[in-house]
Amino acid sequence: MPLDFHKNAKPAAVAAKVAFLAKGNEAFWKVNEKIFANQKDLSEENYVKWLAEVGVSKADYDKFKGEADKKVTASFELSKQLGIQGTPNFLIDGEAVSGAQPLEKFTAIIDAHLKKAQELKGKGTPDTELYAAMVKSYWKQPAAKEEEKEEPEDTSVWKVDIGHSPQKGKKDALVTVVMFSDFQCPFCKRVEPTLSQLEKDYGDKIRFVWKNQPLSFHNRAMPSAIFTWEAKKQKGDEGFWKAHDELFASQPKLEDADFEGIAKKLGLDWAKAQDALKTNKWKEEIQVDIDQAEELKVQGTPHAFVNGRVVNGAQPIEKWKKLVDEELKKAQAKVAAGTPAEKVYEETVKGGKGGPLPPLSIPATAPVKGGKDAKVVIQIFSDYQCPFCKRAEQPMAGPDGKDDPNTGAMKAVEAKYGDKVKIVWRNFPLGFHNRATPAANFSIEAFKQKGADTFWKVHDDLFTSQPKLEDADLEAIAKKHGLDWAKCKAAMDTNKYKDEIEADTKAGAEVGVTGTPAFIINGKSLVGAQPPDAFFKAIDGALAKAK
Repeated sequence: MPLDFHKNAKPAAVAAKVAFLAKGNEAFWKVNEKIFANQKDLSEENYVKWLAEVGVSKADYDKFKGEADKKVTASFELSKQLGIQGTPNFLIDGEAVSGAQPLEKFTAIIDAHLKKAQELKGKGTPDTELYAAMVKSYWKQPAAKEEEKEEPEDTSVWKVDIGHSPQKGKKDALVTVVMFSDFQCPFCKRVEPTLSQLEKDYGDKIRFVWKNQPLSFHNRAMPSAIFTWEAKKQKGDEGFWKAHDELFASQPKLEDADFEGIAKKLGLDWAKAQDALKTNKWKEEIQVDIDQAEELKVQGTPHAFVNGRVVNGAQPIEKWKKLVDEELKKAQAKVAAGTPAEKVYEETVKGGKGGPLPPLSIPATAPVKGGKDAKVVIQIFSDYQCPFCKRAEQPMAGPDGKDDPNTGAMKAVEAKYGDKVKIVWRNFPLGFHNRATPAANFSIEAFKQKGADTFWKVHDDLFTSQPKLEDADLEAIAKKHGLDWAKCKAAMDTNKYKDEIEADTKAGAEVGVTGTPAFIINGKSLVGAQPPDAFFKAIDGALAKAK
């Protein structure tokens, strides 16, 4: 299902289909794996090379290419008939599964399907008709009305502070576009002509603000951001925007030699720019944008806010204009009602989302470890059955059998900071994890019986036991720590601590927790099984502010 905004998707799909047509299934899957392993190097030259590795010659490639193209197109058309609108999407015996779901989601569906298949076979369905019978049981054709429905318009306003960021346009413009972007991101480059057109069409009614969001997997994004910030320091906002235009024109060529050519073209002092690059001179200023992006839930680029309203991705100009026109009309009404034009943006985003999180107190019933008077408090909203929670808690082996350095963040935090941090456990069992709530009750009962020290030992054992969290597994943990198993079992069977668990989930929801693991560090959110460095950065920032 090659999406049209991924320029290399269809040629890559055609190459894989050629492997299938020429040499069959085994060749297809080898080329498939090769393509995914080399997503950054998709080209005609490499397709030919990878096909040769499975015995498909250049002559075969040329011979089958046309037929393969037709089959890929037919596959894409079929996806539309099935109501599939994005990737990845899976049909398991006709049952739709959308997105990169965790393994547990797939295994739960497959287990249910295996049971259903046995039932059908028991009723006399022959193997040759089993797939058709399963699809009949699970496939749901999207209703025409549902297909025609548009996503409800998001009218949420976010409190996006402009700060000291580079600006283009008049300060009393009625519409402000704040763009979080990355100079190495091809989608960010794609949106630039749209922004230029908006500038032409709306003139003094619109202004643009740049925020750096260099993505970690773009190795030249941070140097590019530093280079443009140096341009701003040398030649003001005008210098920044000229450097901005030149970098996008140069992309993907963003090495120091390219910067030197741009510096000379713009009349910048290259020696100073070179020194800024070597010393990461403006990294702290750029980090302000990165931290702000985190608070505003910006998870990719390009990500823009039009008077505080989100435009995510390289959207067509029609969508931009619709939003700009709506916000322009609202702004004109504010001015007519007496708001000075230069205050319109401030008044529009005041009270919007993305400001400081509501205060999050520590319940008297919550297990706590670390320094009693620590200046940094980490509240963990977690689920004992969630594999990502386990990754965040404990070091796990990588493909080479050694500990994966991107796992075990909480153990790393304890080792590095000791009593400088206080860690608080909050239960957030997810509904689709059938053993999460029993495990939560079990751990609370352990806390009630033997205190915080035993609780954290049980907590560790529960994650170690994962995915084995049945009663027999929990009983073994209870015996290991001298717990009264009868009381533990009763707590699990009756959901004894339901009120405490629900209080935790409610508190999490109030500060924006929607999944696990989620960490609130001195009022700031850190979501997911992040590597230790992400926690170190957040904690160091919190410690610096506490001083």
